[in-house]
Amino acid sequence: KWSKWLGVKYSTFVNSGSSANLLALSILAHPALKNRIKPGDEIITPAVTWATTVYPILNINAIPKFVDVNLDDYTIDPEEIENAITKKTKALLIVHLLGNPCEMNKITKIAKKHKLWLMEDSCEAHGARYNGKHVGTFGDICTFSFYASHHITTIEGGMISTNNDELNELARSMRTFGWSRELKEKKQLEKKFPNIDPRFMFVNTGFNFRPTEIQGAFGIHQMDKLEKLVKIRIKNADYWTEKLRRFSDFLLLPKKTKHRKSYLLYPITVKENRIFSKDELVKELTSNGIDTRPLMTGNIIRQPVSKYLKYKKNGKLKNADYVQKNSFLIGNHHGISQKERKFIVDVITNFINQKLQ
Repeated sequence: KWSKWLGVKYSTFVNSGSSANLLALSILAHPALKNRIKPGDEIITPAVTWATTVYPILNINAIPKFVDVNLDDYTIDPEEIENAITKKTKALLIVHLLGNPCEMNKITKIAKKHKLWLMEDSCEAHGARYNGKHVGTFGDICTFSFYASHHITTIEGGMISTNNDELNELARSMRTFGWSRELKEKKQLEKKFPNIDPRFMFVNTGFNFRPTEIQGAFGIHQMDKLEKLVKIRIKNADYWTEKLRRFSDFLLLPKKTKHRKSYLLYPITVKENRIFSKDELVKELTSNGIDTRPLMTGNIIRQPVSKYLKYKKNGKLKNADYVQKNSFLIGNHHGISQKERKFIVDVITNFINQKLQ
């Protein structure tokens, strides 16, 4: 059902989006693959991201190479990708952050030109489209998350999708211990290894990333609601952008494009000015019962965990630092009605107007 909606051949359901990222990268590092990712190879990825996009790169003994993002949508800057490629580069791991589609025309050309694996982290981007095509269908392999705050939920859960037969077979095996139970070549393997119990034949290394059947049941029913829920998120975001546009001297807000954004959350960046700071605005929102959070990791190399990360970076990551200092998120979900939408606008409007007096 997921594959049909997304428009891919294969999908493998796992127990979380984080597990999906780890499994996808482990597949791309599998010894059976030509041009596999090897220890010490570099994987280019954005500096503004989520932690479990980065950690799996280290888990396969590769090196994350962080590049800067655009301030328009917080996604990876294609020009920075091109500048960061070296002989050690083996893959691009891009993130459709907050449901913002990356510049896939440019990115796919770069990947093809340099013969790189292209992995899409679409965990936050259910229903987002680039040129009318779902994100998660451009690369070699992609991931989604069904955590409770996402567009649809299985409480915890994730998905790997691909059009590549070989990657799919590895996903089906490595999701569950590396055994042969769900492989197309199961019968051939049984003939080749007649002394091994076919129920417990291990042909790959692997994990236990199986979801529960109750998660699957949730997902089947959530699928029927997905497009409706995405449209509500878009409606919320468009309302906030329209009503807050009058403060464009102070606030950097999402821009409308021809591509469809699915708005996991709503980002606001406070432009550096002499009237008020991001922290002051966040404090005002919080005091009015409007929760906020940082824009994902911010610049991840500014996080304390960076001392444990063996990484490289391209350039100064100026925009990522700007996000770290000046950006935040407010909630966006299908439970928000016109009343809540307007309340948020009113609080921000009153705050800025008072500061301008």
